[in-house]
Amino acid sequence: MKTLASLLLISATLAGTAAYAKEPSATRAQVLAELQAAKAAGQLSVGELDYPRAIGSASSLTREQVVAELQTARAAGQLSAGELDYPLATSQTSSLTREQVVADLQAAKATGRLTQPAA
Repeated sequence: MKTLASLLLISATLAGTAAYAKEPSATRAQVLAELQAAKAAGQLSVGELDYPRAIGSASSLTREQVVAELQTARAAGQLSAGELDYPLATSQTSSLTREQVVADLQAAKATGRLTQPAA
């Protein structure tokens, strides 16, 4: 029984290997052609920061509408100036005075809710 199982396992392995070997592989010329086509279509990312590449979609907005949206976002402080400030921090106004905030901080330190990092 062990011999039969071993024989079946070996024959299945050989059949799988033979089937895999018969698949045609892409030639260097085909790969280079696909690379050039991807470059022409803008589908390649450069570096780590733009991966995965954003796929463009058609917009129904006019140029004037896009410019107006940009100016509105700029006036509201919603634009990112680089990778370090993304996601944008939303500004919130506080009703507390500086003295109240300092008092809350001191109370948190005194009760152990806030600890100082070791220097």
